[in-house]
Amino acid sequence: MGFSLGIVGLPNVGKSTLFNALTESTKAEAANYPFCTIEPNIGKVPVPDKRLYEIAKIEKSQKITPTYLEFRDIAGLVRGASKGEGLGNQFLAHIREVDAIGMVVRCFEDENIVHVEGSVDPVRDIEVVDLELIAKDLESVEKRLEKVSKLAKLGKKEAKEEREILLTLKGVLEKLEPLRRYRNQLSGKVWNYATKELFLLTTKPVMYIANVKEEDLPEGNKYVEKVKEYAQKENAPVVVICAKLEEELAQLKGEEKGELLKEYGLSEPGLHKVIREGYKLLNLVTFFTAGEKETRAWTIKRGTKAPQAAGKIHSDFERGFIAAEVVSYEDFIRYGGWAGAREAGVSRLEGKDYEVQDGDVILFRFNV
Repeated sequence: MGFSLGIVGLPNVGKSTLFNALTESTKAEAANYPFCTIEPNIGKVPVPDKRLYEIAKIEKSQKITPTYLEFRDIAGLVRGASKGEGLGNQFLAHIREVDAIGMVVRCFEDENIVHVEGSVDPVRDIEVVDLELIAKDLESVEKRLEKVSKLAKLGKKEAKEEREILLTLKGVLEKLEPLRRYRNQLSGKVWNYATKELFLLTTKPVMYIANVKEEDLPEGNKYVEKVKEYAQKENAPVVVICAKLEEELAQLKGEEKGELLKEYGLSEPGLHKVIREGYKLLNLVTFFTAGEKETRAWTIKRGTKAPQAAGKIHSDFERGFIAAEVVSYEDFIRYGGWAGAREAGVSRLEGKDYEVQDGDVILFRFNV
């Protein structure tokens, strides 16, 4: 199963332009009016990782396969979406399906691009989106509460416990604050219920993507400062990009791309930062398999044990798992690949309880 990040925001903030750049495609019709994106467009985007190519160089691999992150372009949300305004219910259902949210906010002025709220104010825009998600969550909690309260009155013990959990969630949402801000204050039981039973929208981790004009790169502007200040409340990352420039960069290759980046004082496309921050936000790590035939990157959740990591490659690997031969990326490079690492004694055999670390180069041993 892939991991997905939903690109959300109000209409006309540069969402589809960013998505086009991400997927180097024009799948999303970037037109100057709301609702031009109805089905969430899905793009699989390779995760930029220099380590993959360094490993492949040592192994003289014939094939190099990166790992991917899935981005979904979700149609522009408008005020009143939770009441079905615009294409509200559909959008909210699409947000429910993603693992995390990349909220694009407009941090530029342009008379030719209408702003659905009438003026540029990124914090207000974030709050408009959040309020819709909160309203939807509140509706889900209240619906469930009605059902559970009836059972609790009949003296059902589980129903009484569930009612307490629901009242806790309702208390937070009624302050008009997203649940993700209370991640550390809510008990594991309450959080698991909110995420795994009710799939509440405001529990999803969020990153903010501040879309600026080219001249405001790379630092941003007064609007970006406001977004950063706001994001601190929930320790959320903020990435500054110019979606229009990213779309241009996506069309260029090699030297041309390098020259354009240099012109704007950038060391890499902003999209790389978006992908990397998305990866961090989802709490993902990368491990590698390496050989002459192929060097490949694989994505897993942090904390995944060796047999389950093996299962990412093939279910037989997990079923018949015996051991994992592991070398850290640094050692793999330092000692020039498998043979050198074994000779230097830095390759080790790990069993079923080993938690795979970011950058591990692994050879799985299995028997089916």
